[in-house]
Amino acid sequence: MELEKRKGSSMFQHFEGEEFEKWVKTANHYGRERISFVFMIDFDFKKPFIKKTTEIDPSEMLYNFNGFTNSTMKNNKTNEKIVIKACPIEFEKYKAAFDYVWYNEYLGNSYLTNLTFPNRIELNTSLKEIYYRSCAKYKLWYKDQFVCFSPEIFVRIEEGFISSYPMKGTIDASIENAEELIISNEKEAAEHATIVDLIRNDLSMVSTDVRVEKYRYIDKIVTNQKNLLQVSSKIVGKLRKNYNEKIGEIIATLLPAGSVTGAPKKKTVEIIKEAEKYDRGYYCGICGYFDGQDLDSGVMIRFIENINGEYYYKAGGGITVYSNVESEYEELKNKIYVPIG
Repeated sequence: MELEKRKGSSMFQHFEGEEFEKWVKTANHYGRERISFVFMIDFDFKKPFIKKTTEIDPSEMLYNFNGFTNSTMKNNKTNEKIVIKACPIEFEKYKAAFDYVWYNEYLGNSYLTNLTFPNRIELNTSLKEIYYRSCAKYKLWYKDQFVCFSPEIFVRIEEGFISSYPMKGTIDASIENAEELIISNEKEAAEHATIVDLIRNDLSMVSTDVRVEKYRYIDKIVTNQKNLLQVSSKIVGKLRKNYNEKIGEIIATLLPAGSVTGAPKKKTVEIIKEAEKYDRGYYCGICGYFDGQDLDSGVMIRFIENINGEYYYKAGGGITVYSNVESEYEELKNKIYVPIG
């Protein structure tokens, strides 16, 4: 798995350039030397970030990745309710993009496409306050430009094994028989099966003995508005012994994250760009850390960005030929929340 051999391959055409090579080489170097680092990579790999944990300034970046954190200060406004006033994308604009995606799927150009949009919101608090008060596996605040509070694992590397946990399928937990409904829903089942197959294929490029260890299990997420159920699976593969020396290449091979693109990945990214017509930026990228031995990373969903002084909550979901535009639009709106414990 040498970088030189893959530069011309279709998997890497989306990421070619000096920034790509620099990030990969730096991560490989830190991995080889067992140096702890934190990283984040935007969706288009235009601004990949990597720094030794000892070099990160908390006034510019705060992170908490499953307890691996540089933030110790606790919020004092624990009794104040976080209120989000959302102005979602207009239905007509969403439908135009949905129809474009659906038609491409009808033609067989894609089997699953993740369609997202920025939605303007008003907040009664700051992005940093949301960082402290939100409950999520992967939390990141960066220069007051954005805050991310993601429940979704990208990949974990522990004791020579790599695992991924694609998350597809969301339902309001208050709905009667919600768990049964989401598990038995044919559209959701097909979407989940597609993404599991994609991730299994991705992991096969960097590991051996790839297997689905757990299929379509339920997580409950508590939010400031309602409780949600989300469906995930666990896929595992075995890495070679000196994986740490190629840690950058391993991560780069798996990008962009399959759960926020679709299948087939390269063509679907092209469809996404034509349909969305905006720059996702760090939204739908990845973030995480390497501690010198193990790696943990998350997909940067559940994301609020400060754009020219206004706040935008970027959200979306997976579209298949079986999708209903009204239901998908409602799912997008349901994802505009902050998880509060």
